[in-house]
Amino acid sequence: MNFPVPRTAPSGLDLEIHQLSELTEFTEAVRLQRQIWGFDDAELLPPRLFVVASKIGGQVLGAFDRNKMVAFCLCIPGLKPGGNYYLHSHMLGVLPSYRDSGIGRRLKWKQREFALASEVDLIEWTFDPLEIKNAFFNIERLGAVVRRYVHNQYGTTTSPLHAGLPTDRLIAEWWIRTDRVEAHNSGRPFEAGRIEARISVPLEIAQIREQDPNRAQEIQRSVAEQFDQHFRQRLTVIGFKKEDHAGTYLLGQWESK
Repeated sequence: MNFPVPRTAPSGLDLEIHQLSELTEFTEAVRLQRQIWGFDDAELLPPRLFVVASKIGGQVLGAFDRNKMVAFCLCIPGLKPGGNYYLHSHMLGVLPSYRDSGIGRRLKWKQREFALASEVDLIEWTFDPLEIKNAFFNIERLGAVVRRYVHNQYGTTTSPLHAGLPTDRLIAEWWIRTDRVEAHNSGRPFEAGRIEARISVPLEIAQIREQDPNRAQEIQRSVAEQFDQHFRQRLTVIGFKKEDHAGTYLLGQWESK
């Protein structure tokens, strides 16, 4: 089961994006979670988490169409070994009727803007390796790279969007001060590097998930094995290509500095 998405996204949007600070805004973000993902109440992030994130160096952004919140993004602060501070972008959601209108991209670049002002170098988030659209967005639209695969990170959830599969995740690393990211922001061409390996996901994976869960799980298992193998060889996802029958991750050598 998937939530309905309109054939055309709203046109002529005059969005306002700002950091949320009021309890009523945080409560509205919780309501959006239920609409977007269909979680049971027990799996919703509560308002108090949004409050805490906003007060300890995180970010809570909301996108508004007039006075209606139609999307939000939640970041929490993280600490790497060695004391390096970064942001973990835990959740970004857009109402189904507002998808494919560029809101997600605008939220991410606004997220980067605030992070740069806070002297942050890295923003990370997780995404489903089988979600071709998200992969293309993260890698080709934002300039993120990927070096880690996590098996069943969140366990089995109640969201229909997860279709009962293990919640395997790739970890996107968004090094927001690099030339790679700045090129994607400005629309300049960027040469990612030599491709040494490819991992493909069928374009019809959403239908397979819904109609043939066993095959979907086989595809997920195969994709996981390939990522595990290539990451052990210290390869990095540096590109993503949409082909006739598949979305393909492109792996090669990469250094963040």
